[in-house]
Amino acid sequence: HGAAELDEIGVEVPPRRTPAPAWLPTAKGEEGDFCLRSSDCAAGLCCARHFWSKICKPVLREGQVCTRHRRKGTHGLEIFQRCQCAEGLACRLQREHGPADTSRLHTCQRH
Repeated sequence: HGAAELDEIGVEVPPRRTPAPAWLPTAKGEEGDFCLRSSDCAAGLCCARHFWSKICKPVLREGQVCTRHRRKGTHGLEIFQRCQCAEGLACRLQREHGPADTSRLHTCQRH
């Protein structure tokens, strides 16, 4: 194993490479492109469910609405998933300025 093959005249033959399947993307996916996992998407995007498929969506920025999961495993039940908050941000309950904190809205906020 690892030894190069030689052809009839003794010239080294480069190893054959199996071409990538046609469905495998060669470049990182842009926003809206189909994906299987976040590593299939370009920087600043994640792979999230959209209806019954998955597409590249933007990672959330400060102040954007995010989804906080109370129980582990509930993320898989969504048909419109959101990406996680960008690095340095956390998904926290939005504080309302008023007597009662009635909003259940979560937004990406600095740690």
